[in-house]
Amino acid sequence: MRDTLTVRPAGPGDASDLCALLNAVDVIEIGRPETDLGTALADLNHPGVDLATDSWLALRGGRPVAYALVWNDSGPGRIDGDHYVLPGEPRAARMLLELMEARAREMAAGAARPRLRLQLGAASTLDPALLVGRGYRVVRRHQVMTRRLTAADAVPPTAPPGLTLRDCGADRADRRRAHALVEETFAGHFGHVPRAYEPWLDHLDARALDWSLVWIASLPGAGDAAVLLTRDDRTRMGWVSHIGVREGLRGRGVGGFLLRHGFAAYATRGRRTVGLGVDTANETGALGLYAAHGMRPHYAVDTWELALHSQG
Repeated sequence: MRDTLTVRPAGPGDASDLCALLNAVDVIEIGRPETDLGTALADLNHPGVDLATDSWLALRGGRPVAYALVWNDSGPGRIDGDHYVLPGEPRAARMLLELMEARAREMAAGAARPRLRLQLGAASTLDPALLVGRGYRVVRRHQVMTRRLTAADAVPPTAPPGLTLRDCGADRADRRRAHALVEETFAGHFGHVPRAYEPWLDHLDARALDWSLVWIASLPGAGDAAVLLTRDDRTRMGWVSHIGVREGLRGRGVGGFLLRHGFAAYATRGRRTVGLGVDTANETGALGLYAAHGMRPHYAVDTWELALHSQG
């Protein structure tokens, strides 16, 4: 029947429909579609996800109206998940939450502090009252910021005295060094999970990363001081994934230089916009740094957390 709601696991063949669903949600939440087909494919092909047990697609009359996914690559007890739903589908929203929570309890069984975390837009189509009523609470907010690029941004910035910069495209050892710098500089950040190199690649969906767009900065007497990891695989904008400066070397203008270097690289490549995500409670001053260099809020993302009691 036209109005029948059915739920089944998602599969690789659903990528195009999922992309359309996520873009429909994007338009409602942030005003324009920003989900690439590659993003949907990355979810469906993640090596740590068993689609048969860890994904759900809700269809009404054969049309996708909601989609959810859970995974466990963040250490004992922490399960992460995505949930997307079209407005006017409260039954589908609740059904998928119930399925996610039940599966998350199985995945986190025996952990000391089991919990499920969802990343949802601050203007999410998922009713916040439904989440609150089920015991979820917001534990963090991240801000996606963007900046328009002009021809003037293509001019390379002046480096701090003595700083040298190399990309990671030629030397595979530098790729592992970039990973080590990310691990070190993000160790104290909210939600950071230490990962070895290979699991880190999977987590970032970085097997096909263009390593010439990843740079390591060095300072005299200090060696490798910072890392800039960017990616040019989004349709709408170039993306700054990580800017990390070692703790004892902050305050020397390295972070600002790397940000401007990223602007120059993407302006040269013909990009008109560059974006990044930042923890609004970041203690290193990153939010102020990005704002000082012309980046402006695009939309906010809240982290919701549910304590996974064994009986629900």
